[in-house]
Amino acid sequence: MNKKGLTLSIIFEAESANYGEGVGNVTSLKKISRGDHEMYTYLSRQALRYNIVDQMEVNNTPLGVDGRVIQFHPEATIADYAEIDLFGYMKTVKPTTKTRAAVVRLSNAVALESYNTDLEFLTNKGLLDRYKAATDDDNIKGGNIAQSEIHKSFYAYTVTIDLDKVGIDANDNIEIPLAERAERVTALLQSLKFLYRDIKGRRENLSPIFAIGGVYDYKNPFFENRLKLKENKLAVATIEGVLALDEHVQKETHVGLVKGLLANDEEIEQTLQAKSMAEFFKELEAAVINYYQ
Repeated sequence: MNKKGLTLSIIFEAESANYGEGVGNVTSLKKISRGDHEMYTYLSRQALRYNIVDQMEVNNTPLGVDGRVIQFHPEATIADYAEIDLFGYMKTVKPTTKTRAAVVRLSNAVALESYNTDLEFLTNKGLLDRYKAATDDDNIKGGNIAQSEIHKSFYAYTVTIDLDKVGIDANDNIEIPLAERAERVTALLQSLKFLYRDIKGRRENLSPIFAIGGVYDYKNPFFENRLKLKENKLAVATIEGVLALDEHVQKETHVGLVKGLLANDEEIEQTLQAKSMAEFFKELEAAVINYYQ
């Protein structure tokens, strides 16, 4: 089997989708800073992985404990559980330690627009008023203010898959059938197509509004850190520069677009031959199935 990789970079729009540790009564978003002195919120790759395996319905791998460390059960194999096939495992139960690297790798989803220290103020006034009305107790304390950082932005992240390593585990001498490998990868693509995240009483839509990628002879995440926005316009020239690197990359690249959200839809369609998001995923799934055949 030829060594091939799938890489897919996605832009989606979301609000306040991943919090870190709070300070006092302030809940803080996960953020990074750049040399432009701006801060950018992000969703961690661990958060994305959690939602992907949950919505693929493959988060059923049995667990075990080594000392106080929770890990996958030593008897669980990739033949039965797609989660550890796609995202790897470490089993340290003696006498043998087994590790298998992830064949699906995720980047953090980093905001394409800077964070401007917006805060949301929250109280439990509704419950407090209801309690007072029900008990005639005006001395009850409550209504304290809490604060949460908020940020609505476009985000970009990248998925890379070593297609030739899916369904193969040298630790247990396992090779699952090619058709099942294709099924697992296409199921992953379907989860990305409709991905969402539940957080703080909200359901955030993480499905792509722009996507670019394909199945390649190279396993480089070509479009990672290459999706940029300025004044709500995608930097098409940057993507053209990536495509110009190699004729094979240009030939095998597919582009999907949800129209009406970016300011230069027409340029994206004409220059990058963007298609609907449904057609984009159909083409990518066909490329995966063709590879495993």
